[in-house]
Amino acid sequence: MRGEVDKPAAMFDRDYEWSALSRFATDPQPGATLGVVSGRRRQGKTFLLDAVCTAAGGFYFGATEAADPESLRRISTALTAYGSPPTPYHFADWFEVVDALLALGRDRPVPVVIDEFPYLAKANPELPSIIQQAFRPLRAERSESRTRLLLCGSALSSMGKLLAGNAPLRGRAGLELVVRTLDHRLAARFWGLSDPHLALRVNAIVGGTPAYRKEFARGDSPSGPEDFDDWVVRTVLSPETPLFREARYLLAEEPDLRDPTLYHSVLAAVAEGNATRSGMAGYLERKAADIAHPINVLEDAGLLHRDADVLRDNRPAYRIAEPLVGFYHAIMRPVWDQLERPGAAGRVWQASRRRFVSNILGPHFEQVCRDWASHHADPDLLGGLPAKVGHGVVNDAARRTGHEVDVAVAGIGDGLKAPLLVIGEAKWNDVMGMGHLDRLRHIRSLIAQGGRYDTASTRLACFSGAGFTDELRALAAGSDPDVLLVDLAELYGDLGA
Repeated sequence: MRGEVDKPAAMFDRDYEWSALSRFATDPQPGATLGVVSGRRRQGKTFLLDAVCTAAGGFYFGATEAADPESLRRISTALTAYGSPPTPYHFADWFEVVDALLALGRDRPVPVVIDEFPYLAKANPELPSIIQQAFRPLRAERSESRTRLLLCGSALSSMGKLLAGNAPLRGRAGLELVVRTLDHRLAARFWGLSDPHLALRVNAIVGGTPAYRKEFARGDSPSGPEDFDDWVVRTVLSPETPLFREARYLLAEEPDLRDPTLYHSVLAAVAEGNATRSGMAGYLERKAADIAHPINVLEDAGLLHRDADVLRDNRPAYRIAEPLVGFYHAIMRPVWDQLERPGAAGRVWQASRRRFVSNILGPHFEQVCRDWASHHADPDLLGGLPAKVGHGVVNDAARRTGHEVDVAVAGIGDGLKAPLLVIGEAKWNDVMGMGHLDRLRHIRSLIAQGGRYDTASTRLACFSGAGFTDELRALAAGSDPDVLLVDLAELYGDLGA
């Protein structure tokens, strides 16, 4: 039977990831197995993997940027310290290393972690093929071992290629785990925030990356709504804190980003509201074909995310996946020289708050609303289980315009047409009323005319960070079951206030 090891008390959440890793690490079945763990930087992957090795008596090796002979010497020393063999290891090549790792699991299941694996593969591109050869199904060294080898890395583009297409390790892995950022609810709890209005503003800047609170901000969290502005000034905008330059470093650490200037410009275009390829190309004064490659690279690196238009095919919109990068490009990069001067952060932030609301808070609130519909909303509340959640644009030929839909939720279709469960509008700073509802009713009628979706049961959702008029609340509570009102308390659930 598979077992699990106890999760460290100091580890926040990560129950799913810990369960998957511990079951893989303690799997008693014969035969060595391979797992791949990936995720953006600063998410706590090393903490997770090191903790699993400690709990299960495994071996952990953290690779560094080094030439191949140096890495061989380092892992020789590390394995000698771990296994205490009669004579120290002196590996001549990676074939010997992998066989030594397989030998660790002769008597019991042993987790073996190679962290930052892309560093090793960059220095020795043959390494994935060497592991493939070592893990051949009928090879005695594998069949007689219960080593649970975990390859981990933060360079998403490199890790994604390990198991793709005709890659040597394609089909060899028994575990593929992505360690994701904390969602908005977990992030609020992690930062110790019980006020959802404050929690969303903090989340719009630092997202759900655990390291940004513990290491980068040294545990400094806003003490309350009145402390938010001071917190921004003393942490994110202060040249003395690691958060100040983090957005720049995130790009510099990606191995496939060879021209940082171009990639920063693409991200700046998105931060300015240019969410389509044509919009980005116009902002950069280039042809759309010229920016296809940097867009794809930024997607592979996990810094840019492509959102499909639920209501139209082949009309994706792009958003910056890491909030801190979006904040840097919208607020910090345009006045970088000023921010580097001591004492300038307060003045810069005072002048940037309106831009923060329009360029950062508004779009982030919309994304949180979509995330809520995807992962937190009761399907009964939405009218069914979501199949696709995103944004949308509806053409209005009579008025010669297009209507943007902030939240569009499509269900699973039993027949020719899938049901459109919800269309919604999200307003961070506006008290929503009957005008917003009338607009959604008109949009629903246009979608019905288009014939793509079944709109017979489509609910009309108003998402607001500022509240709703009494008239709209009364309508939602009484006479119109199609109206759905979602406020910050609903989006965040119970924060333990």
